[in-house]
Amino acid sequence: MAAACARDPDSDELRQRFEQRLARSRAAFAARLEGAPEIDFPPELPIVERLDAVREAIHEHQVVILCGETGSGKSTQLPKICLSLGRGVAGRIGHTQPRRIAARSLATRIAAELGQEVGQSVGYKVRFADRVNEATRIKLLTDGMLLAEIQGDRWLNEYDTLIIDEAHERSLNIDFLLGYLKQLLPKRPELKVIVTSATIDPQRFSRHFDEAPVIEVSGRTYPVEVRYRPPPENEETGGVDLQQGLVDAVDELAAEDRGDILIFFSGEREIREAAETLRKHHPPSTEILPLYARQSPAEQARIFRPGNARRIVLATNVAETSLTVPGIRHVIDTGMARISRYSARSKIQRLPVEPISQASADQRKGRCGRVAPGVCIRLYSEEDFLARPAFTEPEIQRTNLAAVILQMKLLGFGEIDRFPFVDPPDGRLIKDGYRVLHEIGAVDGLRKVTQLGRKLARLPVDPRVGRMLLEAAHTGCLRELLVIGAALSVQDPRDRPQDKRQQADEAHALFADERSDFLSLLGLWDYLQDKKRHLTRRKFERLCREHFVSPRRFREWEDIHRQLREQLHEMGYRDNSEPAGYDIIHQAILSGLLSHIGHRAQGKERDYLGARNSRFHIFPGSGLFKSRPKWVMAAELVETSRLYARMVARIEPEWAERLGGHLVRRSYSEPHWQARRGQVGAYEKVTLYGLPIVPRRRVNYGPIDPQTAREIFIRFGLVEGDIRTRAPFWRHNQTLIAELHEQEAKARRRDILVDEEAIYAFYDARIPQGIYSVPQLERWLRRQDDPKVLHMRREDIQRQPLGLDEAQFPDHLELHGARLPLSYHFEPGSEADGVTLHLPLPLLNQVSEGLVDWLVPGLIEEKVTALIKGLPKALRRQFVPAPDHARRALALMQRGEEPLRRSLGAALRRLTGVTVPEDQWRDRELPDYLRMRIRLTSADGMETLATSRDLLALQRDYGDRVLAAGGAVDSGCPVEREGLRDWDFDELPREIVLHSGGLQVTAWPALVDEGDSVAVRCLDAPARAEAAHRAGLRRLLMLRMGATTRDLRKRIPDIQALRLQYAKVPQREPGRAPPLEEQILALSFDLAFLDQGYEIRDRAAFRACYDRGRERLLATHEQAVALVRDILGRYHAIRKRLSGMTQLAWLAPVQDMQQQ
Repeated sequence: MAAACARDPDSDELRQRFEQRLARSRAAFAARLEGAPEIDFPPELPIVERLDAVREAIHEHQVVILCGETGSGKSTQLPKICLSLGRGVAGRIGHTQPRRIAARSLATRIAAELGQEVGQSVGYKVRFADRVNEATRIKLLTDGMLLAEIQGDRWLNEYDTLIIDEAHERSLNIDFLLGYLKQLLPKRPELKVIVTSATIDPQRFSRHFDEAPVIEVSGRTYPVEVRYRPPPENEETGGVDLQQGLVDAVDELAAEDRGDILIFFSGEREIREAAETLRKHHPPSTEILPLYARQSPAEQARIFRPGNARRIVLATNVAETSLTVPGIRHVIDTGMARISRYSARSKIQRLPVEPISQASADQRKGRCGRVAPGVCIRLYSEEDFLARPAFTEPEIQRTNLAAVILQMKLLGFGEIDRFPFVDPPDGRLIKDGYRVLHEIGAVDGLRKVTQLGRKLARLPVDPRVGRMLLEAAHTGCLRELLVIGAALSVQDPRDRPQDKRQQADEAHALFADERSDFLSLLGLWDYLQDKKRHLTRRKFERLCREHFVSPRRFREWEDIHRQLREQLHEMGYRDNSEPAGYDIIHQAILSGLLSHIGHRAQGKERDYLGARNSRFHIFPGSGLFKSRPKWVMAAELVETSRLYARMVARIEPEWAERLGGHLVRRSYSEPHWQARRGQVGAYEKVTLYGLPIVPRRRVNYGPIDPQTAREIFIRFGLVEGDIRTRAPFWRHNQTLIAELHEQEAKARRRDILVDEEAIYAFYDARIPQGIYSVPQLERWLRRQDDPKVLHMRREDIQRQPLGLDEAQFPDHLELHGARLPLSYHFEPGSEADGVTLHLPLPLLNQVSEGLVDWLVPGLIEEKVTALIKGLPKALRRQFVPAPDHARRALALMQRGEEPLRRSLGAALRRLTGVTVPEDQWRDRELPDYLRMRIRLTSADGMETLATSRDLLALQRDYGDRVLAAGGAVDSGCPVEREGLRDWDFDELPREIVLHSGGLQVTAWPALVDEGDSVAVRCLDAPARAEAAHRAGLRRLLMLRMGATTRDLRKRIPDIQALRLQYAKVPQREPGRAPPLEEQILALSFDLAFLDQGYEIRDRAAFRACYDRGRERLLATHEQAVALVRDILGRYHAIRKRLSGMTQLAWLAPVQDMQQQ
């Protein structure tokens, strides 16, 4: 504020506020000077013997390391020594403790020694309690509380002295404080720091603070006897009976004297169970006093009030170093403690109960022998003690660095690799810690703490487990995940002894779930919780062992479950009231195990592909070992003879995509235009740590790569014409382009329409960036002032004008009034090259060879020239030069039904007198574009039935599909009739126009012979109609003659002999020729009635024909019989003569004549 006033001298408000704060500070300073309490030091404490040395070291050095055994008085006397040196005036003396209970009890003790109440010169500040005021000079607080204060007071200006007590515990908070103070001290040279430690490697602290002086203070003054008493084995359960061992140890000490006993346990549950056991044991005149951190201050205060009865204090390791319980003569050490430890194997932070180190055991031993010689009974063997590690590793070396990094981020301590830790962590572990935090979403890509990370920092579990719990809290499965999360935070409660593996597996199989091992834990929990409510402790432990469950580890599981539940409830989360389903539970678990997933590999190895190219197998004890789901997740990966996944569950890969959206890598392939959707699509591959959780998925590529998508949209949608839109510009442009394309095809050139790049450039210059789909384009067009902003002009896309005579290249051919469309295509080598006639099936038989032979006027001269050039050389030389002869011949030719070759031959003969035989034309060798291509379609033109350049082949293959009976047009002909036996109808038109399948079809009505009657049909070709009408007239005349016809059929002399002769005549279609007498009868009627043609189209003409012929019928019948007899006789005479010609030279001509 002073600096602000200096920068802005006119700011009266700032100056006034500064002066007020300065006045308050001076007043507080004066008050502290005047209110200094009387100080004395208990001479019996070992630290008092070194009082002068301690004072001198603090006065001379900024940092002092005070090393003393428990009971030396360092925690109570150091603040008073600092007061005696004038500290606590310019700022407070801050005195940190690892635990709240120690901070409260020490504040009470120091205040009492100064003759005051807590809240005067001595106060404390812990979670949920603040007994500090303006007069407070000594402030006891937890090291965690001091860390929290740093966030609001970066230079710790509240303090002129800091005592970091119990530094040998090397908790994360202590290491944070020691590192932070090392950075702060050069900035605050007036700040004094005293670090206290038990006799555990004090030189390490000295080196950390640049060789700060170390002062050692002795502690215990009476000898302590150590006795090793491993608990006996329980005969019923087969396990170690810790409760009996406790009772035996208490009895052993009680038999020697009535001194107070301090017993160390690993947790609250063990304390409560031991208290119940000892109260039932009824030691005479004994008070049982639990002591643990979660007790209320009043309960904890009972420890320090003297009483008449002997006291047995049951404590956690809070009594190991944090506070001194007065009057303790003996110690019983169970040798266990709950220690937070990170499993590098499973990548999970656990809170296992494990054996303490030798140093911790000695600390516990040091709590007795203060008032008289004492005894320390260790409930384990001496061999066990000697096998234990010398020291407990610093917490930073046994904790998940992800949690450490998260804490540092929230405290504002900067990057972990630049922080001055007493024991810096390994760089690889730091990297792994950041990777874990990013995986679970606690930090972002820039390593900044997220809102989720801030919540995770409040949970006393591994960040992975914390992530699962928070996900569960938000998705409604917190009740289940509290059980599972607690289980993952302790050692697996299930036992699997080496010599009883099969029995253990069978017992555990009762709770197995073939989908999930996590659900097996949930089932086990529910079962044991139910049994526990109805069984005594001893029976319950026996039940646990029968199911191969460790009672001790089950109790640990319950403890962690309770702690987590309380913490989450404090954060405002509540358990779900309804049971959660499989998917919700396992998605919550997966949120913390995203790098622990695997995909079943192909082959017989039964292995899985894991993250970052790892391979693992499902552990044989898993409930999923046999089923081997396609995708799994695992709580831990353990490497023995091979890498095994333990605690496994089936998952769906799409869960990983949702939960790991910040981790997945998306790659895209094959971007392509999707005309139906009007957008650019691609195939997306989603991988998580190298695993393809989505191998191939169609996606909209536009938002992913707008620039590339826009290029594809323009090139493949607009340029290639493959879009669907009603925008007016599109129809206009496509029509214009089609016109130019057609001109190119007609002229057989490629230099009229600009190339695709020019069309691309047209759209590219007009369509703004960011538009890559049809919907976007349509929305943009609706906003434009100029509605024709994308309309092409002919000059935009035409290279040069082309003087093409449209009459030479018609769009259709006329066929009996019907318009047959023509299309043009210019692509040499393509099947569609040239002119295509689009011919509906109903008109197939009406098309003559001449119609398609003449092609179109614009190509006929080139075709005629090619035909002339294709003649054999002897003929070709008669028409040189061929182009001139082609032009002169065409001037003499008339386009019509006559085949081109016949007309051309006649013209050339007129020009040169040279005759070209029909078989010399080689039209099959013409280029395809000079031969009409016929596309045969359905009647509506929508379906292509066939394409060919051979009309006769099409008529041969498809002509019968056109025909109904006898070649009739199946189109509802209005003049059709059936069952006629006489001409009792009106005039029969020569041709009629019908509509078939949307087509205008010309048909030719005719009488059709149907045996015992005659019908009127509309036929599809004049020649077919003419032949059918003649036969129909003959049948109608026969029917009208009635009995006469039947008589004539019988009146054929020598019919049997004629039949025999006729049977030897070769037939064109054997088996289908009518009987001989029918043919004779037909000839008789033709000679009598139809000798003058068949142009009979009405009733009058038919009657005239009938009247004229019936009188002649008998004579023509005799004439027909004679004619047939003569023909058959001549035929057999010729065959007889030919059969006698056996000369080899005549063989071929004879065979030719015989076959005719």
